Amino acid sequence: MEGKPLWKLLADMEPEKLVSTIDFRYMEDALTKQEAIELLKSRQAGKADREAELKSAGFPAYTTSCGWLDYPDDKIRKLATEAISQGMERFKMKVGGDIEDDIRRAKIFRETIGYDRLWMVDANQKWEVQESIDWMKKLAPYKPLWIEEPTNPDDIMGHAAIAEALNPLGIAVATGEHCQNRVMFKQFLKGKAMQYCQIDACRVGGVNECIAIILMAAKYNIPVCPHAGGVGLCELVQHLSIFDYISVGCSLKNRMIEYADHLHEHMEAPVKIKNGCYVVPTVPGYLVGVKEEAIKQFEYPMGSEWQRMFADGTFEPDV
Repeated sequence: MEGKPLWKLLADMEPEKLVSTIDFRYMEDALTKQEAIELLKSRQAGKADREAELKSAGFPAYTTSCGWLDYPDDKIRKLATEAISQGMERFKMKVGGDIEDDIRRAKIFRETIGYDRLWMVDANQKWEVQESIDWMKKLAPYKPLWIEEPTNPDDIMGHAAIAEALNPLGIAVATGEHCQNRVMFKQFLKGKAMQYCQIDACRVGGVNECIAIILMAAKYNIPVCPHAGGVGLCELVQHLSIFDYISVGCSLKNRMIEYADHLHEHMEAPVKIKNGCYVVPTVPGYLVGVKEEAIKQFEYPMGSEWQRMFADGTFEPDV
């Protein structure tokens, strides 16, 4: 209605109006309404400059498309080298299959990207608490910035124990993509169980709750680095991070958005990456939409692609 992309709508709101959209129940022991208003007011200076900076340079991205567990060594080298040539400075590798294999792949990554670029690892909830600590100590020589989702995403005390053991080695804990509400984030933040806050635009209760979490993270000085992927999440979370930088966090230090280079061709207004950064979107709205032809092709079960797979026996339709 206002003809603005979501990030701009949020950034232009007066602090009191923006805070009025947030439900503070069950989180006032971490952040009160008045604290949120004062925090936003304290960040008013320089907003126009920060907005202009992002429009010029973009918001830093990291790629998760180079380091899947089943990728052969030559594919890792090829994809990482291509990403570097396109300006990417931040990389993530999946871990947790076999420690010796992870060490070998870590060595390949560092040989390819060097030690002047950021490198993170993601276990996708694979390990027990002590197993997480032991495994990451063996990967510590390769200088990972963080270990993402080392254990069960509901285990706040477990993440805190992992963080306490690994932080002296320079390895942080990143989590949050499976945290389903602001109360979980409150406990992670107050319990020092996350050093990187990975909100997911679709996991919690919409934009309002994401704003609440961003504000809480700012109070506890924890950078927000949203979880994303090529199924619309990249298109969504870019707005949250851009708003965060302009109005809340006001720093790009240790801030970045995940980027996966697939499926964007199905979006009406796909994300754009330039020199390893998200280009600030200008189209009004949030997730602007999925292309009509993509819906006709892939909507289950009547989409043409599903019908083709049912016909050739690739999939059996649900009964």
